[in-house]
Amino acid sequence: MITLTFARRALPLLLAGYSVAAFAQNDQTPPDREAMAEMLAVDEYVLRIQALDDNGPRLNAVIDYDPAASVKARQQAGVGPLRGRTVLVKDNIETAGFPTTAGSLALKGNMTGRDAPLIANLRAGGGVVLGKTNLSEWANIRSDGSSSGWSAVGGLTKNPYAIDRNTCGSSSGSGAAVAAGFAWGAIGTETNGSITCPASINGIVGFKPSVGIVSRTHVVPISSTQDTAGPMTRTVYDAALLLTAMAGEDPADAVTLTAQRVADYTAGLDTASLQGVRIGVMRGQVGNREDLKGVFQNALADLERAGAVLVDIDFKPDAQMYEDSFTVLMFELREEMGKYLAALPAFAGEQTPRSLADLIAFNVANADSEMRWFGQELFEQAETTTDRAAYETARANALRIAGPETLDTLLADNDVQFLVVPTRGPAWTTDLVNGDNFNGSVGFGSPSAIAGYPHLTVPMGGIEGLPVGLSILGAKWDDHGVLKAGAGYEKARTATLPAPTFRAWRPAER
Repeated sequence: MITLTFARRALPLLLAGYSVAAFAQNDQTPPDREAMAEMLAVDEYVLRIQALDDNGPRLNAVIDYDPAASVKARQQAGVGPLRGRTVLVKDNIETAGFPTTAGSLALKGNMTGRDAPLIANLRAGGGVVLGKTNLSEWANIRSDGSSSGWSAVGGLTKNPYAIDRNTCGSSSGSGAAVAAGFAWGAIGTETNGSITCPASINGIVGFKPSVGIVSRTHVVPISSTQDTAGPMTRTVYDAALLLTAMAGEDPADAVTLTAQRVADYTAGLDTASLQGVRIGVMRGQVGNREDLKGVFQNALADLERAGAVLVDIDFKPDAQMYEDSFTVLMFELREEMGKYLAALPAFAGEQTPRSLADLIAFNVANADSEMRWFGQELFEQAETTTDRAAYETARANALRIAGPETLDTLLADNDVQFLVVPTRGPAWTTDLVNGDNFNGSVGFGSPSAIAGYPHLTVPMGGIEGLPVGLSILGAKWDDHGVLKAGAGYEKARTATLPAPTFRAWRPAER
């Protein structure tokens, strides 16, 4: 297996070629040692992609990458907060120089030549786009019977910890790529669990920010109510750094104009303390696995040793929230997808889809390649979900129940600042024929997704070599506070984290 030793070993020699004066002449800030090490690691990231993604276990996490990324990293070495750090981008986010397919052959010609505003912010902040990552096709909204991590464009993404295990979705490639060491960080998107689940199952940090912190313009949509992009990295600090670069107002995305941001999400993370912080423990959402309960209990003990005051909470969510949210997703999928497709530049020499109905027809016409493993019943249901009055009622109900009546009430009534719960159980065996095998008894991420509140997952240990994450949930716009809590837990964590094996799962020797 290729390691990331070269860049660190060569750092003292290569630093000599970058003088402080040279950066000052170009109005650039000299990169710190960590930024320089990451910048110099770009060539090795590419080697890892070639060895482990294109060959070897063939993880299928990366769809395409930029062979000139190392040159661009050196050019960005003194720019902004990222200073040449490399980022892989989920392939439903428009990125100049790459097509944006959402994993579907219907968009294989979607080369818009433009950056989504969040990518423009990333580049302005010194970030370098290394390439595009695979995803669950159409962000897992085409069918209930899908297998996360599969797309017609990218194939099946495999979990670096056990290549016969699932990566969860829909930001499957972004999660697997960071876990495999293919880049410094990655960007995922989430409507409900699509950042946090793959981050947890791939043993990395994932942060779903409050909806509005990051622009959604030129991102293939599902829901204007719930969609957001967010960072996926190895550490909480790196997630905060990437969020700082991505975030910003966008006149084309009205919700971003009223968002409550901070200028630097890394501020205070190095000194973050949990001393005296009251944290609610969602006991009813821990699930039915004794091994997961044990890992979670160790995480709670770490929180207590760090000074946190834990408050047990027994809560059963209102099921109406889920029903109403589903109505919202079906109605908004048809509307928002239609708006996105109608505004696309025409594909050269190809028929450009302009509506959800066009996508449905494309899948029927290309069933052998698109619908071998699962159908498109959710697309078809969305196409017939047209009652605006019912939608508006459902949206108001879902937002009220998830936000004020669930998360706000839990935080206020128990006098806690955050809630914690296992994010998901360990990765299940991938089964393209039968689809995903989620354990629905684990986790409490849906209220945060539906209400648009922040949700952070941090690795908390492993079960038989498979990672599991700890979710930290907070109030809307308390993104910085949630990240500081995550940094505090990360420092206090005593668990030994599993390492990727790049082979099929096998029982550990006892």
